[in-house]
Amino acid sequence: MAALWHLVVGRPLRSSETEGEQITPVEGLSALSLDALTSVAYGPEAIIVVLAAAGAGALHLVLPVTLVIVGLLALLVISYRQVIDAYPGGGGAYAVSRANLGHGASLVAAAALVVDYTLTVAVSVSAGVAALTSAFPALVSATVPLCLAVLALVTALNLRGLGETARAFLLPTLVFIGGLLAIIAVGLVHPLALHAAQPGRSLLPSHATEVVGILLLLKAFSSGCSALTGVEAIANGVPLFREPRVARAKRTEALLGSILGVMLVGLAVLAQRWHIGPRSNQTVLSQIMGEAVGRHWAYYVVSLTTTVVLALAANTSFGGLPVLASLLARDDYLPHLFGLRGDRQVFANGIWVLAGLAAILLVVSGGNTNSLIPLFAIGVFTGFTLSQTGLVVHWRRTRPPRWWLRATLNATGAVVTGIATVIFLVTKFAEGAWVVVLAVPAFVWLFVRIHAYYHGVAEALGIDQVPERPHGRRTVVVVPVTHVSRLTERALSEALSMGQRVEAVSVAIVAPGEQVPAVGSTPIEDLWRQWDPGVPLTVLPTEYASVVRPVVAYIDELVAAEADADVVVLIPAVAPSHLRHSTLHNHIDFVLSNALRNRSDVVVARVTEPVEPPREASPEPR
Repeated sequence: MAALWHLVVGRPLRSSETEGEQITPVEGLSALSLDALTSVAYGPEAIIVVLAAAGAGALHLVLPVTLVIVGLLALLVISYRQVIDAYPGGGGAYAVSRANLGHGASLVAAAALVVDYTLTVAVSVSAGVAALTSAFPALVSATVPLCLAVLALVTALNLRGLGETARAFLLPTLVFIGGLLAIIAVGLVHPLALHAAQPGRSLLPSHATEVVGILLLLKAFSSGCSALTGVEAIANGVPLFREPRVARAKRTEALLGSILGVMLVGLAVLAQRWHIGPRSNQTVLSQIMGEAVGRHWAYYVVSLTTTVVLALAANTSFGGLPVLASLLARDDYLPHLFGLRGDRQVFANGIWVLAGLAAILLVVSGGNTNSLIPLFAIGVFTGFTLSQTGLVVHWRRTRPPRWWLRATLNATGAVVTGIATVIFLVTKFAEGAWVVVLAVPAFVWLFVRIHAYYHGVAEALGIDQVPERPHGRRTVVVVPVTHVSRLTERALSEALSMGQRVEAVSVAIVAPGEQVPAVGSTPIEDLWRQWDPGVPLTVLPTEYASVVRPVVAYIDELVAAEADADVVVLIPAVAPSHLRHSTLHNHIDFVLSNALRNRSDVVVARVTEPVEPPREASPEPR
């Protein structure tokens, strides 16, 4: 099993080998920026779906709404480059809020990021599968299984390490960026299939159901802002970059903003020029590509690449959430196991939990991207608002050169993203945003409860306080045995080296109609006298089927009688050489260990004897 696992995730890495898992700015595009880059597959579509409610005449507004979103993108990129400068340890909104706004605000930021990262994985995977089913409609019925298969693949790759994953994703990322920019250029200069028939049927309403007004524009803006998710991931994952980390992370942030801004504006121009509207089983991006280059090899290459890269965009969350979870664990707001690195020097527990939460979302939503979009941007924009508000406080406190200019910029960003967050809540609440409104406080409550538990444990154990000098006590070791064997001999040898008094106990089950055996009359006692190991044996008769009950009762009596001594229960166990042989043993050791594991007055230990069965034919039963 260990060999198979290492085949899947790779061999264990030394701490000195972690440098190979750190990333460059270009690798940062595939490791931490795919979420934002691939949002062009669903961000413009989200705007068009909202505007379509007012009829075809409202589709000309897609470009103005997109330009406002791109302006907000520029503001966020500048802001998060400042976050990278000020907090190079990672954590993004959580780190900024914790340092400047207090623990309450930092927990809200952390909860919002957890929700955002989980939704990012679900939306990215479902959008990737949607791109695939747009190109191959026969696969629509297999949407959920395809989503779960892609999620399993991305999870396995991230368990191998971020650096290796980034390099594996780099080629499809570059093909996606280059291919989509080329299609936009062809569409702007000389479209090849402008009047070709599009598959699917138009979903534009015959009669407008909404009036073009401020509310509709706000709804379109809030939906399109899903294209800005992922902008914060680079600031959250600064420790993942090679040295000089800050410079490389800032370079990646600028590269992301430039590429994403160009693609969003280009797609909006084409969508407005060609009056692109929602169609059945066709994404907006698929329609634009079909009209720009026709449904030939170029369309299918970019479609398949889009599918791959959209699915891989979940990697952004797999790079960010485990780091965030490790910081929360360090601050006692999550279980400490989230701060432990696995064999591949990654925070594997965070990866597993993220994959599980995303799988639940994909199954519940049926892999439908549009049903997840209303939940999507609230969490990340909450983080945007808190991080920029925190930066204003940071600049006022530290007052570097021209601090007022930075503070003004961040204050403007905080106001804009705060207004956007309110718009999301108002316009998307009934469509499912209420789930996020409940989820964020639930996570905050969980963080607080975990922190309170760790605080109580620290007080109870006196952590970081100088305790009394340790002193030894007499030790009594109890060895439960079932027969005389080499395993029994080894267990007694270990027990004699551990304590001043050793006692062996065995259980004799009395069958119905039988008399309780007299002391010294059982077969094991006869053999014990012949062996004479120098350790007394006590046989505990019982009419019950359980052998654990009489042993526990004996230990209770011993603990009461030896109040001035430590009692150790040393349980012998067989360790088969093959996993398939483990079911052939009764595992009384596990049952007894489980019965004693919560006892504070007993120390429980196991001694194992490896067993390699002979290869020759088994002897006849005796």
